[in-house]
Amino acid sequence: MAWKQGTVAADGSAHITEPKTKGGCGIDGCCRLQKSPDAEVANGSSAIVHDPTKAPTSIAGGCCKGLESDSGCCKSQKRHDSGVAECKAVNQAEADKAAVISKFQRYDPTQDLIFPPFLIRYAKRTTSDSEPQLRPLDITSTDPQSWCKRYLRPLTLSGLLAALEQYPDAKLVAGNSEVGVEIKLKRSKFSTQIYVNDIPEMRQISDTPSGVTFGANITLARFEQALDHYGAEYGAQRTQSLAALRENLRYFAGNQIRNVATIAGNIVTASPISDLNPVFLAAGATLTLASASGERCVPMAEFFLGYRRTAMQNGEVLVSVTVPFNVEGEVIRAFKQAKRKDDDIAIVTCGLRVRVDEDQRVVDAAFAYGGVAPTTVLAHAAAKAAVGGTWGDRSVLDRILGACQQELQLDYAVPGGMAEYRTALTTSFLFKFWAVSCSALRIACAESLLAHELDDEERVVSKARQEYAPVEDRAIVGKGVAHLAALKQVTGEARYVDDMPALAGELHVGLVLSTRAHARILSIDAEPALALSGVVRVLTARDVPGENHWNIFKDEEILPTDTVHYYGQPLALVLATTQKLAQDAARLVSISYEDLPAVLSIRDAVAKSSFYDETRQLINGDVDAALAAADLVLEGESYCGAQEHFYLETMGAVAVPKGEDGEMDVFASTQNPTEAQMVVAEVLGVPASRVVCRVKRMGGGFGGKESRSVLIAAFAALGAHHTGRSVRIALDRDEDMQVSGQRHPFYGTWTVGVTKEGRILGLRARVYSNGGFSHDLSIGVLERAVSHLDNCYRMPATDFVGRVCRTNTQSNTAFRSFGGCQGMFLSESMLCEVADRLNLSVEAVREINLYQPGDVTPFSQPLNDWNVPLMWDQLKAKAQYDERRQAVDEFNKHSTHRKRGLAMLPTKFGISFGVKHLNQGMALVHVYMDGSVLVAHGGTEMGQGLHTKMAMVAAETLELPLESIFISETATNTAANTSPTAASASSDLNGFAVYNACKELADRLRPYRERMVGESFAKIAKTAYLDRCNLTAAGHYCTPDIGFNWAKNEGLLYFYFTQGVAIAEVELDTLTGAHSTLRVDIIMDVGRSLNKAIDIGQIEGAFAQGQGWTTTEEFLYFPSTGRLFTTGPGNYKIPSAMDIPRDFRVELLEGADTSVLKTIFSSKGVGEPPLFLGASVFFALRDAVLAKRRQEGVCAPLYMESPATPEILRMACEDQLAQMARIPQALKDGKTPFTIRI
Repeated sequence: MAWKQGTVAADGSAHITEPKTKGGCGIDGCCRLQKSPDAEVANGSSAIVHDPTKAPTSIAGGCCKGLESDSGCCKSQKRHDSGVAECKAVNQAEADKAAVISKFQRYDPTQDLIFPPFLIRYAKRTTSDSEPQLRPLDITSTDPQSWCKRYLRPLTLSGLLAALEQYPDAKLVAGNSEVGVEIKLKRSKFSTQIYVNDIPEMRQISDTPSGVTFGANITLARFEQALDHYGAEYGAQRTQSLAALRENLRYFAGNQIRNVATIAGNIVTASPISDLNPVFLAAGATLTLASASGERCVPMAEFFLGYRRTAMQNGEVLVSVTVPFNVEGEVIRAFKQAKRKDDDIAIVTCGLRVRVDEDQRVVDAAFAYGGVAPTTVLAHAAAKAAVGGTWGDRSVLDRILGACQQELQLDYAVPGGMAEYRTALTTSFLFKFWAVSCSALRIACAESLLAHELDDEERVVSKARQEYAPVEDRAIVGKGVAHLAALKQVTGEARYVDDMPALAGELHVGLVLSTRAHARILSIDAEPALALSGVVRVLTARDVPGENHWNIFKDEEILPTDTVHYYGQPLALVLATTQKLAQDAARLVSISYEDLPAVLSIRDAVAKSSFYDETRQLINGDVDAALAAADLVLEGESYCGAQEHFYLETMGAVAVPKGEDGEMDVFASTQNPTEAQMVVAEVLGVPASRVVCRVKRMGGGFGGKESRSVLIAAFAALGAHHTGRSVRIALDRDEDMQVSGQRHPFYGTWTVGVTKEGRILGLRARVYSNGGFSHDLSIGVLERAVSHLDNCYRMPATDFVGRVCRTNTQSNTAFRSFGGCQGMFLSESMLCEVADRLNLSVEAVREINLYQPGDVTPFSQPLNDWNVPLMWDQLKAKAQYDERRQAVDEFNKHSTHRKRGLAMLPTKFGISFGVKHLNQGMALVHVYMDGSVLVAHGGTEMGQGLHTKMAMVAAETLELPLESIFISETATNTAANTSPTAASASSDLNGFAVYNACKELADRLRPYRERMVGESFAKIAKTAYLDRCNLTAAGHYCTPDIGFNWAKNEGLLYFYFTQGVAIAEVELDTLTGAHSTLRVDIIMDVGRSLNKAIDIGQIEGAFAQGQGWTTTEEFLYFPSTGRLFTTGPGNYKIPSAMDIPRDFRVELLEGADTSVLKTIFSSKGVGEPPLFLGASVFFALRDAVLAKRRQEGVCAPLYMESPATPEILRMACEDQLAQMARIPQALKDGKTPFTIRI
């Protein structure tokens, strides 16, 4: 059942067309227009099932499939940008999207749900007499666990002040955006809360000739509207302060927050990193405070007294804030830098203002900063240095910068960290302001000519292009079919574990977490928790009835008996009637410890020889001889950090005991139902046949739910076993990040020998990963890292040795790419330094070293299916790399503080599990009497579209419409002894198993189809059933020839390689480290894709994840305690909408020879391989930094760790301001930084 074809007009409109002849590509004269006699078999006709490992062959009168050499073939002409012959068809990706869109109902705004009119009248107090009226509230709670005992809602300012007189310690609540965080994350309790959003006196806005007064309780959304209104009414010059406030609001939170949060909340919380307070302060704003005794005005400059302390007295409320208009000769601007451009808290923020007279002498100045002190502060010394000086005189600028630097220099151990970077931002912002203000005041100076570089530009909406060719020789497989659950997922109808309705008497798990990184457990006192009503039981290690050790190496306990190994390790389980009660009670469990020495980082572990026993090495050729023959021998090191999986659905499970024979159903969010089943059975001391693990779907996994999810399932099962009741566990984000492992950080040292042209002769590398406190999957991750150190490059002599470090952190685990990206990153970083030393472009070094077909890898595997050189040339031409390289270089010549970078990066990723026995899959297929088909297989659905692909394989094989196939879930009673859904091999393994089962059914049904030509499949199935034909089949598949001996360096390590090439172009603000990804081009070889649309989506998603790993996602720990600092979205930053490439182009390699592939329908795994291409953004940023360093005359080698955060990028530029901010080593000695990478 092929998708309809279509076209996309120049205006973007989609037009669906029916091909004139089914089976053809739609091009006149195409040799495929004559239909193959075995194509698109009807439901009732004879099914001819082809070997899925072979490409279709030419048939008489049909398509030659590109095998004919005469000019009559439609593929005889080549694209100008490709070495692969291919049909000049429409871009099928656009046609497939058009087909999907055509099924949607046209948007009609008149049918949108409207906000209930009654509630609008109710809020505005315009309800009729017959309707409920807005009235004051006074609500009390008798719940002893409630975070609020009394909740009041006054409707007038006098009512609020009276309430404050009675309850002077009450917490005022408006949008709940701050209070909610304090309650949820800081576990704060406020016995009395007063809701203030229905008080008209605090929501009024008025203006006078001197300025605008904003009611303190207007929302930020209304504040924005008012700022725009007064800007238009009074003109740009007089409303610069308002425009500066508006500028900072551009990147402040999202609409949901801005619709409820208020300016009063932003001011009175007195956050030192407030976005608005520095601008209010620089603008000279005044605050009106009211109490029962009257009103008073307080200048903003006198309002902040200390960290989270203000000049407000008991019983006072903030009623309004007045912002004066600007006068002639005055300029004010706001600047902000965060880890991520949008929807992020500031690292440093500021409001800077200057006023000059007719002679350009400074009359007044105010430089207000947030993020450099316990409060928002004015840089008085810098302002004093400015007053009286001539604005535009370089000596005045130098004096101001020096005063600011000295006044705001931070201590190395300052809370929040980033001391040098934050200091550099203060002067960088001042320099920006100097240039922009000189330009605004029409002052002719060198800096004013740079103003166009320094103002933030409005981010354009990203555009994208996906490209692939149509599939003509198959009915379903290969088409761009939409994910079968996509609509359910985006509408919220898709069910996940925690969406399951609670069973009667269900309990919840609260985790008792360690507060030590390494310690002996002296005692656990659960009595305070058990004293709470609703707490049923507290479980510790002694309550495990079966085996308390788990994972492959059995070196980790379900619950620890006597030793804590990392901060945040679960020590006990609290079972209670609600999740909140369980979590609250867990915090009441008291643990006594005896501290032990802790090791956190890789470098510390290497220094202390804290390793696991296993070593992995690949030795080929004579490295010493290669180094001796080299023109250049270079030594160095590389580091790439951890990464959080940050799946949308956190870890969770529901365990339901069946009440007899030890049976239990475990509904888990896991990629590994079989291991969950086996571990639960071992923990409970029952046979595995008594435990069924069920997985409907996951809200993302990325490897994080391959092994660590098993522990969560075991916790739920343990509680269900002891209570005989259903038990649910659903981790909060901070719990999930503390308890589960992350991507392994890697550190490597290397010695490489190259020719003067950059050709690699030999490489010696020592690679170390941070495994955490237990083995988990670290050895497998190390093996893949070591075997991917070569990436796509021929290295005649190699000596690779890898070790896993034992540290006191979470046990790091599988993550998409599973060590492959870390190994490739280390070698690519090395190539960059080689190119720098040889004064060559790193792309030239990459290109000269690319493997060629037939070359042999360091793990003795010939490259017989090798398309990277082809894709390199194709993408280089199509994306106009050479022309863009020249354009980037030209841009950098004429731009002082904005630099662009360009990088071209290849990747190869080996597909197979490193453990031989995991390379197998199974499936169970039922045909029902009504003609519907139920498929069960060993893979799990985590959003990657595996079930969709498996349904397509089944439909293709059975010659049925896709709608006839249904996959309900993955369960260990229908798919036993399964491999985890991982290693990008699940489509290969389970796809072949599904094919084998369906082929068996097709063979059984063939006689009935042949006898009943033209009959419906339902009738055929019913007839077969009545004839006692078995309509159930099991399928199994194991990867042939696989198996590698690390000791001997022999055997087949990977079944094949998925390959790709990417080009990334970026623009870097060298004064702040902020960057934008301008364009990305990707081409991937995924063989003959099972579903081209899903594969494109996987490429785009993997790229974004790789981009985040190498740029924004920084994993940090407190070195003094070993506690994870980045425990949620507040300080851990995955890429956002503004990080997406502005121009994102992805295509699939078409027409390449797939004859050597023995995979299902000649497809390739795609989930993990594209991730490393995201690092092209990192290397493009490195290129931009190099351009800045060359401009500054910096000749020192550039060493850049990943992720390249704004801090890393800014300080690597090494300009004068960065150098000024450097803290002398003598002032660092003996001090512990606030946070560290591990």
